[in-house]
Amino acid sequence: MNTQTIINALHAVREQKPLVVNLTNYVVMNNTANALLAIGASPIMAHSREEMAEMISFAGALVINIGTLDSVWVPRMVFAVEQANIHNKTVVLDPVGCGASRLRTETSRQIAKAAKKLIIRGNASEIISLAGEKGQNKGVDALDSTEAAVGAARFLIREYQCNVVISGEVDFVVTDEGQIQLHNGHAMMPHVTGMGCTLSALTGAFAAIGEETGLAAAAILGVAGEMAAEQSKGPGSLQCNLLDILYQLDEEMIIQRLKLA
Repeated sequence: MNTQTIINALHAVREQKPLVVNLTNYVVMNNTANALLAIGASPIMAHSREEMAEMISFAGALVINIGTLDSVWVPRMVFAVEQANIHNKTVVLDPVGCGASRLRTETSRQIAKAAKKLIIRGNASEIISLAGEKGQNKGVDALDSTEAAVGAARFLIREYQCNVVISGEVDFVVTDEGQIQLHNGHAMMPHVTGMGCTLSALTGAFAAIGEETGLAAAAILGVAGEMAAEQSKGPGSLQCNLLDILYQLDEEMIIQRLKLA
């Protein structure tokens, strides 16, 4: 995928305004909904099993984020994935804190196994743990480098027939055809809670218009985060400035800033 393809994908999201169902955690609902709105998508934060089948039937994609997991949420998530399968919709799995507890690890694997069309987006430690190796995480934070997780990502691709996005200082987008590195973003971004969750939500928006590698979302957020950080005094202003840049982002900004390798 080249820069123009990423630009075309952004235009498609803004034109089609896809509905993205987010079964996501309480911490980031506001952040992720606003990010989806800023790029032109239509978010809904749906958690009720009673309406899930109906919602998935006309949504563009499903984002499953296990950040505030409990025994009530797990069956809802599995049911939502089953509905996505029925309607041939892509599932984006964010295995928040995978490896930090047995519940998180087992639930992440259960959802990955259940989904027929899958993109996994996690930090390096989550990807390594999901693959069955021992990741170095501190709660939901990664202590591994993204490059160290590429082998684990390749295992997940074989195991679940999916694509994998590893986010960190350098983002890696890994598919069965190869891998791409993205060198955008800023060191301030991890100081805003839910930045990775935002990437997962945006990945759902792009999947809804047919971009299922995860690259366009990672590229867009990396460029926007980098530009927003240059205008910010700290994490508080970064959070606001990021939404503004996502809303304003255009072809020229992407061409000037995007660093693919």
